[in-house]
Amino acid sequence: MRVAILGCGYVGIELGRRLTDAGHEVVGVRRSATGLDAIEDAGFEAVRADVTDGESLSAVPDVDWVVYAASASGRGVDAARTAYVTGLRTAVETFCGRASPPDRLVYTSSTGVYGDHDGDWVDESTTPEPATERQDVLLEAERIALDASPMDGTVVRFGGLYGPDRYRMDRYLDGPVTEGYLNSIHRDDAAGIVSHVLTTDRARGEVVLGVDDEPVSKHAFADWLAEECGVDPPAKWTVEERAAATDDTVSRRVRANKRCANDRLHELGYALRFPAVYDGFRPAIDAFTSS
Repeated sequence: MRVAILGCGYVGIELGRRLTDAGHEVVGVRRSATGLDAIEDAGFEAVRADVTDGESLSAVPDVDWVVYAASASGRGVDAARTAYVTGLRTAVETFCGRASPPDRLVYTSSTGVYGDHDGDWVDESTTPEPATERQDVLLEAERIALDASPMDGTVVRFGGLYGPDRYRMDRYLDGPVTEGYLNSIHRDDAAGIVSHVLTTDRARGEVVLGVDDEPVSKHAFADWLAEECGVDPPAKWTVEERAAATDDTVSRRVRANKRCANDRLHELGYALRFPAVYDGFRPAIDAFTSS
């Protein structure tokens, strides 16, 4: 199959590498020269285009599958709306308007759209309750993806991405660590999930949670990581303690606490390479202890 990965960055490059190795023709799309170089270094075709500019996207050839994995250039709501809503809508209109439109679209979203559930479990049947304007934008983009006729849309809501160059060990080792649950997914599994739903022709018109098997307490994980690294455990805060220490400037995102279930992912037949962060962090621990 021919595949275009729009916003081909951290997950997209690994996805492109996998699909290329499996015999698919892959085009990675980025705006920056650095991004294009990274795509070429990964072994597949790079095309310069801006997802918010339909004329620019004419440089991308006709494809069977589109993966929209663009990220915002800043943390503000305007940047998010440009990347996730304007960009996705432009891409959908551009590709659907072609004589040979793609068959599939996968949009990579976030479990952040669920908001706060006070530590309770959520899954694909749970109604999203975004805690921030940025998460509202993500949910709006999901609707665009699922309505992208004649393409069949799939939304994959990823947990917190980690992996090579994104372990962020200092967050847990230096502290203070604020209470709550980690819902995580390794970069390799994030790419693997998108590849799986495309190559097995599953989850058309669905939302799928892209998380590992084990939501873990941030406090418990920080203590485990410190012990594995041979350092003292970090200081820990409740949400209230963090609020008191920061003049009550705790974001709604930090207050959001939930456990994400991945039963549907297993029903789709995907086998996680890293079932929990305890598995996925091993290379980072080894590097830390050997330095």
